[in-house]
Amino acid sequence: MEAEFYDHLEHPEFDFADVKGQESIKRCMEIAAAGGHNIILIGPPGSGKTMLAKRLPSILPPMTLQESLETTKIHSVAGRTMERGGIMTSRPFRSPHHTISDVALVGGGQYPQPGEISLAHNGVLFLDELPEFKRGVLEVMRQPLEDRDVTISRAKFTVTYPSSFMLVASMNPSPGGYFNDPDAPVMSSPAEMQRYLSKISGPLLDRIDIHIEVTPVPFEKLSDERRGESSIVIRQRVTNARKLQSERFLEFEKVHYNAQMGVKQIRQFCKLDEASLQLLKTAMERLNLSARAYDRILKVARTIADLEASENITGNHISEAIQYRSLDRDGWFG
Repeated sequence: MEAEFYDHLEHPEFDFADVKGQESIKRCMEIAAAGGHNIILIGPPGSGKTMLAKRLPSILPPMTLQESLETTKIHSVAGRTMERGGIMTSRPFRSPHHTISDVALVGGGQYPQPGEISLAHNGVLFLDELPEFKRGVLEVMRQPLEDRDVTISRAKFTVTYPSSFMLVASMNPSPGGYFNDPDAPVMSSPAEMQRYLSKISGPLLDRIDIHIEVTPVPFEKLSDERRGESSIVIRQRVTNARKLQSERFLEFEKVHYNAQMGVKQIRQFCKLDEASLQLLKTAMERLNLSARAYDRILKVARTIADLEASENITGNHISEAIQYRSLDRDGWFG
């Protein structure tokens, strides 16, 4: 069983080597994986959002035997078919349709069963076309995102299922799929844009650290025969960064990686020198970034520094992290 468990790590089903171009998005996915950050991809149809999301589990650190057993238990409670050998060796990737009910997403029923967020425990939950999900469904996900478990209460008993997952969401930038593109086949009015984007609540967006715009790949890159960097190479860098974080947060029981940092840890581990602080202040004023972006930028900058094995956060780390807050900029959410 152990040989099979480790053999799977070397042959991921979906590999980043298959992705043509999109270097900046791959970099973004690597940062998200290294710090356990939730991420939202914004781009027109056919730009590769789903393809990139499916490959995220292949660069996450390998599951420990304990995580594997934990994940297998949840899936067996839900009556899901096991992988061969009876134990789950790869991190789950769950992609529910936007018509899903809140019970199916968070769990429930007369005899409470785990929902999609628990089936994604130790893996990835992918919500494609985020604004198409019912607002009520997205709202019930806020508490599990924060607490990393979900409690379902019934008259006679209460059951708690773990739900520590990475959220990857994707969306078109407008109802027609294109944003501010004069050559687009479908244009949306500002009122339609606002109505579409307002389906995503601020508190849910608060829990997503990285926003990145995905643009279609040009033909020259699509037709390039060279393979990109493989998931195994990227995963090694991610694993090294996670080891640094594990050592850093040893004294904190519920904090294991950067995305889980609270205000206390951010103040302790994300100190900036005067030049970096001034850079962040200027960027927030010039780009009209909201207050919610401040802590998110610091968390992501800490992860970028960890990928470089840098003890201190520098101006370069801050300036890269600022690029990953697209939805906070003026013009997206009013």
